[in-house]
Amino acid sequence: MKKVGKIAGILAGVYAIAYLTFFLVEDRFIFFSESLPQNHVFEFNQSFKEYFIKTDSGDSLNALLFKTDEPSRGLILYFHGNADNLQRWGNYAVDFTQLGYDILMVDYRGYGKSSGKPSEAILYKDAQVVSDWAKENIDYTNLIIYGRSLGTAVATNLASTVKPELLILETPFDKINSVLYGFTSTYKFSNVNHIKEVTCPIVIIQGTEDWVVPMRSAERLKPFLKKEDRLLLLKAVVTIISEILNYTTKPLKSVLLKYNAKTHRLRKFLE
Repeated sequence: MKKVGKIAGILAGVYAIAYLTFFLVEDRFIFFSESLPQNHVFEFNQSFKEYFIKTDSGDSLNALLFKTDEPSRGLILYFHGNADNLQRWGNYAVDFTQLGYDILMVDYRGYGKSSGKPSEAILYKDAQVVSDWAKENIDYTNLIIYGRSLGTAVATNLASTVKPELLILETPFDKINSVLYGFTSTYKFSNVNHIKEVTCPIVIIQGTEDWVVPMRSAERLKPFLKKEDRLLLLKAVVTIISEILNYTTKPLKSVLLKYNAKTHRLRKFLE
């Protein structure tokens, strides 16, 4: 019994140290940003325009606008995951422009060339700033909000107030704590709280073999989906979704090309 108690004590100590470490580096763990020098020149295989969107606090958000070569079917506001910056995420814009959509991607504060420090409240507020800026500076008819991983919480929060034609969530979690391996974050980042207020059609894309955002986390959002919403469970590792064209292109093409903006409903795209 003494040996068992000793082992239990050691394990408790290890957990306490791990939890304290997480608490001290929580922001770095949640916001795994990578900054870029202001003179960094983006390079992609398609044309784009670069902008700096000012916030009320004086910080600026670096944004890239990729335009389709076809008659535009609408604008996609894209909110990326918690890591890297637009130098990585901009490479995925072609998945949307080739389907006839313009796409505006933005780096959160502290990411890439964007200034400032990120937080949950700031990400939500900045998303609204980006949406307002797009409305004033980009000519579009239909608006689609797209979020990936951490960006799904940002996208869902924005969609609850902006009222887009469509909300697409790639690898969403129900709440951030469900993907933190037992640790508890001081941030909420809850899709559950925001998705209840979303009135437009919603499409969730989730991989069955994703080890970062487990399928069960996305499935917890299912009870909150409306009749016309869709949950696409695909046999793929979502963490490399953009490198798997067979995974990415087909669902996006099915969703985006068959979306009926006039009726604000999704047609049957799973035939």
